[in-house]
Amino acid sequence: MMNSLFAGVSGLRNHLVRMNIIGNNIANINTVGFKASRVTFKEMLAQTMRGASRRTGGMGGMNPLQYGLGMSVSSIDTIISQGNLEMTGEVTDLAIKGDGFFILSDGVNEYYTRAGVFAYDAGGNLVNRGNGFVLQGKMVDSTTGKVPPDAAIGDIRLPFGQTAPARATTEVAISGNLDASASEDDTHEASITVYDSLGDRHTLTITFRKTAVPNQWAWSISTTGVKSGTTPGGDTGTLTFGDDGSILEFTPNGGTGTPFTFVPDNGAKKLDIVFNLGTGSDGITQYAAAMTATAKWQDGYGMGTLSSISIDSSGMISGVFTNGVTRDLAQIVLADFNNPAGLLKVGENMYQVSSNSGDAIKGVAGSTISGTISSGYLERSNVDLAREFIDMIVAQRGFQANARTITTTDEMLGELVNLKR
Repeated sequence: MMNSLFAGVSGLRNHLVRMNIIGNNIANINTVGFKASRVTFKEMLAQTMRGASRRTGGMGGMNPLQYGLGMSVSSIDTIISQGNLEMTGEVTDLAIKGDGFFILSDGVNEYYTRAGVFAYDAGGNLVNRGNGFVLQGKMVDSTTGKVPPDAAIGDIRLPFGQTAPARATTEVAISGNLDASASEDDTHEASITVYDSLGDRHTLTITFRKTAVPNQWAWSISTTGVKSGTTPGGDTGTLTFGDDGSILEFTPNGGTGTPFTFVPDNGAKKLDIVFNLGTGSDGITQYAAAMTATAKWQDGYGMGTLSSISIDSSGMISGVFTNGVTRDLAQIVLADFNNPAGLLKVGENMYQVSSNSGDAIKGVAGSTISGTISSGYLERSNVDLAREFIDMIVAQRGFQANARTITTTDEMLGELVNLKR
């Protein structure tokens, strides 16, 4: 009879464990990246009163006589399923859609998390907001602009304050229309700002003048900031159109393809600028219409400083500089596991490798790792509140039923004791 007491006690104790799991799940309903847990039970040892017997002669076989000795916890499982993504608008808030974990380091150990709540510290490190652990990845080589194939995984440190050097203009694109009905000395100007090797600006103006030759215009170039005593080259020439209004030939005075050159007065290198007027009807045109020819684009820029970042779905962090230049800075590396449910919870939404999780498989989101990264989003907890309430009712009823087993057994023991009276 005492066995029923012990069975009831095991039921009480282990249904309390189930309530602990349910309570923890509900407490973390709004915890970023939290993964719910569940508990399963198993029967404890069974008491065998009689073993099974085979059929012999005319007698049939007999089943064993056994009764259970209570129950115990079989497993507490982490449910690794996708949580909903919540938009935050913060570039450094990151969510993983699909498989994978962010890798964090405290300088000694590696940790894994789905909670992508990151921010910059004073040194430009991308760190977990809650504990300061540094997000891991690979840094881009500043010379090649690529992640070296043999680059080691380490702290992601963004070089705020870094400058993007100036780039001298090498090409200017011109498009639009020159009026075919214009008279000889009729002119049209198009201006654009160009940059030298020091990032200094110069205003370049190209003037088109209608000549006496049909479908032909003369052009000349002037610019600001020319070094005294030097003369620009390739600054004049002719522009010829076909009878369909399309461009036929753009000829500098030094010959086809000769660039416009000048020496700046500030110590910068000599500029060699090629003009791109397009080809055929896709280039500058000559129709009997308004003068619209303009210098629409040039490829130079001044010095810039890193002002903000963007992060794509592969985890590539790109820096946006004040001069409009965008450069890759670092690559976030994710980790995946053969058995992610086997990871060991260590608190603060973090996990470590266990003997049953398998080693970390590290790689780039969307390629080596199937999951992708969403910048400006956070992954919500995957706790299903309705399911937790149902499990709570089931656990409560299980606890009550086991309590009744104990009280009923106690009454029966009381009756047994009273037999002596």
